[in-house]
Amino acid sequence: MLDSYQKQYDAIVIGCGHAGVEASLALARLGHKTLAVTLSLDAIAFMACNPAIGGTAKGHLVREIDALGGQMGLSADKNLLQIRMLNMGKGPAVQSLRGQADKTLYHHYMKSIMETQENLDILQGEVAEILTANGKVTGIKTTLNQEFFCDTIVVCTGVYLNAHIIIGDNVTKTGPNGFSRATKLTDSLISLDIPTRRFKTGTPARVDKNTINFDVMQVQKGDDDIYPFSFMTDGHLPNKEVCYLTYTTQKTKDIIMANIDRSPLYNGSIHSIGPRYCPSIEDKVMRFADKERHQIFIEPESSLTNEMYVQGMSSSLPFDVQLEMYKSVIGLEKVKIMRFAYAIEYDCIDSLCLTPYLMVKHIDGLFLAGQLNGSSGYEEAGAQGLIAGINASLYLRNKQPLVLTRDSSYIGVLIDDLVTKGTNEPYRMMTARAEHRLLLRQENADKRLTPIGREVGLVDDTRWQKFCDKQDKCGQISDMLTKTLPPKEFKDYFEKIGEPIPHNGLSYRDMIKRSNVTCESMIEYFDDLKDVDQRCFEEVATDIKYEGYLSKQKNIIGDINKLEGKTLPPDLDYNSIKGLRIEARQKLDKIRPLNLGQASRISGVSPADITVLMVYLSKNKI
Repeated sequence: MLDSYQKQYDAIVIGCGHAGVEASLALARLGHKTLAVTLSLDAIAFMACNPAIGGTAKGHLVREIDALGGQMGLSADKNLLQIRMLNMGKGPAVQSLRGQADKTLYHHYMKSIMETQENLDILQGEVAEILTANGKVTGIKTTLNQEFFCDTIVVCTGVYLNAHIIIGDNVTKTGPNGFSRATKLTDSLISLDIPTRRFKTGTPARVDKNTINFDVMQVQKGDDDIYPFSFMTDGHLPNKEVCYLTYTTQKTKDIIMANIDRSPLYNGSIHSIGPRYCPSIEDKVMRFADKERHQIFIEPESSLTNEMYVQGMSSSLPFDVQLEMYKSVIGLEKVKIMRFAYAIEYDCIDSLCLTPYLMVKHIDGLFLAGQLNGSSGYEEAGAQGLIAGINASLYLRNKQPLVLTRDSSYIGVLIDDLVTKGTNEPYRMMTARAEHRLLLRQENADKRLTPIGREVGLVDDTRWQKFCDKQDKCGQISDMLTKTLPPKEFKDYFEKIGEPIPHNGLSYRDMIKRSNVTCESMIEYFDDLKDVDQRCFEEVATDIKYEGYLSKQKNIIGDINKLEGKTLPPDLDYNSIKGLRIEARQKLDKIRPLNLGQASRISGVSPADITVLMVYLSKNKI
């Protein structure tokens, strides 16, 4: 642990939430002596809101973190209460893993991983100031006036900067779950000319399991045959708990409407910007006034507590209204609240001040990641923390930074959106944000990203060998599927699944393109497919089934990459380029895009502006 006389580190990570854990572990595992400073050791990787990992699009992020050599997927698999695949009725591009995590065990497991990691020291304390000299970071100063020096810093403060917990007219100057907030660092960021803003999010009440009538709710079981989050986890994960689905009532709506003037969201008490895609229950009632009821999920927080999480009912209403409101939900008529719902306001930064590799544009060696950058969610934070940690390592090694593209990963989409488009509300990852989502499926995250993780140095020999073995299996299966069978050998199979029988023979590849054909039924029927790896088979089959669409997407990506390949000088004077509209000049000058592709995605930069830029670059032979 921390040598009290050691003052010099390669890297310092501020904050040990989901972003800080990934950044710290990445730096330490890449061989850099790293100090992680956290407000509380009890808050390491703590799930302050939803006790779950994954979800729509977020499951993709966890699989990508894992494919690169990150920790979140491994830790989730070790501490799951339930795992499900969402959107099973839709196509493979939008199917997403969601795991109900044991939040207590998850925290302790992550803390243990941090404590036993070579090259990593952990210190409980509050950072008051980021030290710089000549445009570069040099270290930190804590509120105890301790100074530690380094060559790179990753700031991952989450929602703790000047945090306020709001329940009705009661405002408490504290972080989530009663943890201390950080009161000094915002001033340091402002002094470094990093633009800040104020965001808001919220969390529902936690209620006593013994006071819930589960008999009137719908049981939500996990899936027993779903692959896990980590590519390193073998087999299937057991489901230890169930969740429950219930609904609000007309009484719920009436209670909220009668007390809406007491809601900080509607009486002017809260001025900060909240997440549009995760509204509070009072927001839902006001915005969707025609809806008679809203879905509510009752989820276990941990195997070590009776606390249950009331998913879908975040609120900042006064405690007396909450008592009445929660009891109006079907099955919660006699419920006892153990922790009240609340809203939390906090400082964050304008992510347009960052490069696509998450370094502050005007301060060398200073990287920012997680909710500090305006995002929301553990998975978004973990993804940014991992990339910031990797790039801080590459910075220390004087190597080119890693920039994941939009066609390579959801992580690439997430970061590009933040640093190119910016966000005016807490940013949440969604499948709709990924224009190439058919290429970016969960099951092929390793194929897309593990070679990158290997090149960076985070993918160890064991993971690399497992990846190579899987790719070999996929190649063998792909070869097997070219085999053509005469109609008599699949006649009974097609009759069984309701497919018309052709007059000519079909290859396995052609069969896969039929709508009623499934990998499971093919393995069950055809003897030469019985021993194939089903996960590999399903991945190969998905590529075959959608190869026409995938081919079109790859052609589009090829055209886009021509723009991505045309770099823009970092010192280009956009204000001197004739033909650029004033808005385009201002946006380009502020964001300083790396290439024409990034420039084309900036809000306020039109296709005509891109044409002007292309002509200018060509004319000046840039």
